[in-house]
Amino acid sequence: MRNVNARPYRLNVNGRDFTIHARHDTPLLTVLRNDLALNGPKYGCGLGECGACTVLIDGVPARSCVVPLAGVRGRRVTTLEGLGSEGELHPVQRAFIDAQAAQCGYCLNGMIMTCVALLNENPDPSDAQIRAALSGNFCRCGAHVEIVNAVRGAAGLMASEASRGGR
Repeated sequence: MRNVNARPYRLNVNGRDFTIHARHDTPLLTVLRNDLALNGPKYGCGLGECGACTVLIDGVPARSCVVPLAGVRGRRVTTLEGLGSEGELHPVQRAFIDAQAAQCGYCLNGMIMTCVALLNENPDPSDAQIRAALSGNFCRCGAHVEIVNAVRGAAGLMASEASRGGR
């Protein structure tokens, strides 16, 4: 049975168009996970504080647990699943693997999505800029050194790909 307050919303997620029937105040995270089966964004705190649910909205990191569905109408949403392709990871994803920047992995979605936005804006950030960009993403496992190393590695991979005419 459909909610009587539900309305159709057209969304662009990972380059594909979807029509979702939901209330205007439904959190984007709920739609991504429950309606579109995209499980990269994680439910963490539900308050927009921890970063586990981070997605890119028009290239800018946003906490999908506090973004209402109505707030993404006409905008491009990118989740972790939309970064690479099957068989070819995004350079940030590859760098996180190479640097072994994961412990439990719960924070990785937010860390990776935030790093993608940072490197798209600043291809050669300093360690201080990396730490500042990631300051709102909580990692309780203590993998911060590896995460900063992963961002540096990703910057190198992205620069290399750009010089060869890639991404």
